[in-house]
Amino acid sequence: MRRLTFLLRPGWLVLALVVVGFAYACFTVLAPWQLGKNTSTEDRNGRIAASMAQDPVPVSDLLAGDGATIDDEWRRVLAQGSYLPDSDVLVRLRSAESKPAYEVLTPFALDSGGTILVNRGYVRPVRGTEIPEIPVAPSGNVTLDARIRMSEGTVEGKDPFFDAGYQQVYFIDTPQVAEVTGLDLESVYLQLDADQPGGLGVISLPQLDSGPYLSYGLQWLAFGIMAPLGLGYFVWSELRERRKAKAAERGGDAAEAPVEVAPRTASEKLADRYGRPR
Repeated sequence: MRRLTFLLRPGWLVLALVVVGFAYACFTVLAPWQLGKNTSTEDRNGRIAASMAQDPVPVSDLLAGDGATIDDEWRRVLAQGSYLPDSDVLVRLRSAESKPAYEVLTPFALDSGGTILVNRGYVRPVRGTEIPEIPVAPSGNVTLDARIRMSEGTVEGKDPFFDAGYQQVYFIDTPQVAEVTGLDLESVYLQLDADQPGGLGVISLPQLDSGPYLSYGLQWLAFGIMAPLGLGYFVWSELRERRKAKAAERGGDAAEAPVEVAPRTASEKLADRYGRPR
């Protein structure tokens, strides 16, 4: 065990702490984060694929009872009612087809009762980030073919504000939009399909692939395994070098030690001087 006392030196202790901390993060944070994203993406893709084979249902069917759940997201629905005038809300910092965009939200009063937020699509900014002229939603009773979407939530510090004649937000969060508009909105919102009354630029459905999250998760697991193995290799290499150094030191001591010569007798001395008798 004394051969391992060098591991108690500050440099080795710091290295061990870094390796253990990195491996712990790989197994408990980084790999689960990527694998969780892979699972959620596969679940979303499954719901989108299923919705393409299903006929639309009245939105009131999904809002009844406890309301729509995550399992209902992306379901095609039919909503009958009318847009509420002068109540548009813009979502900032959006991207459509890899280009900057504003998404336009307009509350919609349902004939079945209640008010639901509708994402009418996107418009492109002009002259940099300037808001373009936004077409007004049609008045009167209309029927919308849309998809159920879940509220996105918010991030602290990204508060709504009023500018250029519009209330603007950073997220499609129905409680936040309800607060800024003063309306009692459903907890979910609708995203319009193509060629719908009041529709603007159509927001494309996500691509049905799982992305790189699974491979990233497996890579973090591999890194978590390789880091302790690498530390073990460095310890083994250090022990090997120390053994070599000690062996070389012992060999040098043996080569440098003087050879003791036994004293010669009187007859040996006379033989060297006069020769040995025949």
